[in-house]
Order: sequence, then structure tokens, then C-alpha cells
Amino acid sequence: MKLGIDIGGTKTAAVAIGADGELSDLVSLPTGFGAPEVVSTALQVVSRMSELAGVHVSSFSSIGIGIPGAVDSSTGRVEHAVNLGLEGLDLGPRLSDELGVIVRIENDVKAAALGAHHLLGVADGITAHSMAYLNLGTGLAAGIVLDGELLRGGHGVAGEIGHIPVDPAGVVCGCGQRGCLETLASGSAIARMWPTEHPLPARELFDLAAAGDARALEVREHFLRGAASAVRLLALTTDVDDIVIGGGLAALGEPLLLGIRRILNEWAGKSPFLASTDLAERVQVIPFGFPAAAVGAALVGEPSWQNS
Repeated sequence: MKLGIDIGGTKTAAVAIGADGELSDLVSLPTGFGAPEVVSTALQVVSRMSELAGVHVSSFSSIGIGIPGAVDSSTGRVEHAVNLGLEGLDLGPRLSDELGVIVRIENDVKAAALGAHHLLGVADGITAHSMAYLNLGTGLAAGIVLDGELLRGGHGVAGEIGHIPVDPAGVVCGCGQRGCLETLASGSAIARMWPTEHPLPARELFDLAAAGDARALEVREHFLRGAASAVRLLALTTDVDDIVIGGGLAALGEPLLLGIRRILNEWAGKSPFLASTDLAERVQVIPFGFPAAAVGAALVGEPSWQNS
């Protein structure tokens, strides 16, 4: 039984995968802030999963964790996970010492890419196709699975397309560059362009745009063009079979997908080259409730993935 844990800014979720490939129920706890609390939350989740499975922690064949920030998957160290209050934590070794089981760590978006590839592949009967997972959340990033293997890159930044500048006259990004994709298509971009007291700014934006609000239509279009640009960039640089949109904004569902496809088709109508790539048909939104990040974490916990 493999255990996967997804540590997010507000909650930590876990799922176990049995030898038959069946998934357990998802367990979720609030994530603590700061290194001691993050470690404590992870340990609590492992303990809870152990109880539910009716096995000792040592019975898990592998434990993997997906977490935001710059992750060195070879050492298990996490840097710059600002939303968790982590500027440097040897999370893998720390948890391994506490649990007596090797715990492997991966960036959360890369883990989600692997999980989405696995879950969608199982659903489609495909196990080795190529896929890019475009995470539209507070920020924007991608995970890339090529021929069934996770692409990390030589410096661990493969897929960080949110920090590719696309607008020289745009706003300054949190990374220090100007006009990055993340400033156009992300939760933080919507919050900047659509200031509101509503607890779900993106949902409010899309609802008002659907109702015909002129300002909402303008902001939504700006966001959708940024998201479509991210899809186009991934397709033209990796030429993957599928581009799957996940992250918090994926909850927008069909309006998000149809909006991105509309813009891709608009561009294709002006470019025979883009038309030949069939971009609109290669993009999809991950089904609501897919525990992609936790499943991916369970998979990266396996030693074979560390050399992929």
C-alpha cells in the first residue's frame, strides 16, 4: 500500500493506493503554518491513514509528499514555500526519522501532473501517453509527463512557465520580472484585476460575465487569453498529447474550458500552422474531485520515480 500526501497552503490531504490500484477515501486536515506545524500536520495525517487502513506505518511500501516551493527531490529539502512559512526545511529526512520509513518529497504541481496522468490514463486505458498538467491556482505552473516519465529538468524548474514574460509593458511579477504569464492567468491575477469582497473572486467574475456585465466580460477575456497562451506555449514547446488544466481555478469547469477552446480556435482560424496542431481538442479540465496531487505524491514515493 502506497501513501500519498498533498500539503497545501490551507489543507493537507492524503490517499492510499492498494496493491490492486484501488484508492482509499481521501483524508484531509488543516495545514499548520511554519516548519514545526507542517511536520506535525504530516505526521497526524500519516497516523490517521494508518488507523483507517488498519496497518502499522511501517507497512506502507512507500510514502510520498507533494508540497509547494522549490523541492530537491533527491534530498527531500524544501525551499521558498512562502505560503507555508518555510524558507528551508529538510522535510523528507525529518519525517523519515520520525516515522522510520523513507519519505520522498516532490513539488506539488509535478506530483499533481503525475497523478493526473495516472488517473486519466487508467480511465482511458492509456499508461504512457505524454501530458502537461497546467496548474491554475494562486499562481501558474505546469508539470510535464513525457512517455510516462515526470520531467524535472536539470535545475528542478521544468514547467515553471508562469514566470515566462509575455508582456514587456505588463505588471511586475512576484518573481521580479515584468509581464509574466502568471500576472495574466492565475488566481492572484484575477484578484488584482477584479478586486472584490466575494470569497470566490473567480466564480463571481465568471458569473457576472455570463450575465453580461461589461467590466466582468473584459477581465474574463483578459484572463482567458492568458490561460490560452499558457496552453499554446506548453503545446508548442513540449508537443504533448494532452494538456490537462487543474488547480483551484479548474473548479470553474466548463466555462473555463469552453472559453480557452474558443480563443484557441480563434487563433487557429488566423494561422494554418496553429490549426494544424489541433490545440483546442487537446486541452481538457480535470474532473472535479480528482485527487491528482495526493495520488501523484503516492507514486513519487516509489524509488523508481526518483530517477525519472
